Amino acid sequence: MKRFLLFFLMAFLLINCTNDQDVMILTGTIKGLKKGTVLLQKVEDTSLIDVDSVIVDGDPIFNFERVIVEPEVYYLYLKLKDGSLIDVRLPFFAEAANINVATDLENFIMGAKITGSVNQDKIYEHQKIMDRFSEKNLEIIEQLFKAQQEENDSLISIFDKKQRSLITSRYLATVNFSLRNKELEIAPYLMSHVIPDINKKYLDTVYRSLDPRIKNSIYGNDLEKLINSIETED
Repeated sequence: MKRFLLFFLMAFLLINCTNDQDVMILTGTIKGLKKGTVLLQKVEDTSLIDVDSVIVDGDPIFNFERVIVEPEVYYLYLKLKDGSLIDVRLPFFAEAANINVATDLENFIMGAKITGSVNQDKIYEHQKIMDRFSEKNLEIIEQLFKAQQEENDSLISIFDKKQRSLITSRYLATVNFSLRNKELEIAPYLMSHVIPDINKKYLDTVYRSLDPRIKNSIYGNDLEKLINSIETED
């Protein structure tokens, strides 16, 4: 009997320890939010569903605690006191960690700063790279517009080629970023959800480079399904 109780106690402690390691503690502040409901959402079977919610009443601080088996993109959505919805969702990479979200009501998406998630840090890193391409694209658009006003066909052709080349470089930058981060879920996520229309050979290259654990992740499976769907179409 004593051996049975000892075994039961050890199993109980092991389960609790495992669960603690799989828990995301999400805390946050939404400046300017007086009353309303913060909804925590995720995609399940291609549908966006509510997985939890918390009522804010006077204090703009909120917190969630949820078991996260593997890193996955979740969303924060707001419902104000009058029942109206802020028609934007704040995406973030949920992980079994202490994650903090600091944002404000007027600038809910662009003003958000999310810390504590390794994959989310990589999202920010990738976005900085993409921002540089966006700045270059704006410069080309301005030059192209000027050439069109001057009806300069040779310059129009040059800037048009530059723009197409920039788009290609932007895609390849994401491929290279994914290859550099093949040990994280961000790699298959970017390939399958950000640039799924890139040439299949690049999708396959990234997939083959992934760590086995990442291949078996949610986004690793998404990438594999995408590659297989293209093969079927071919």
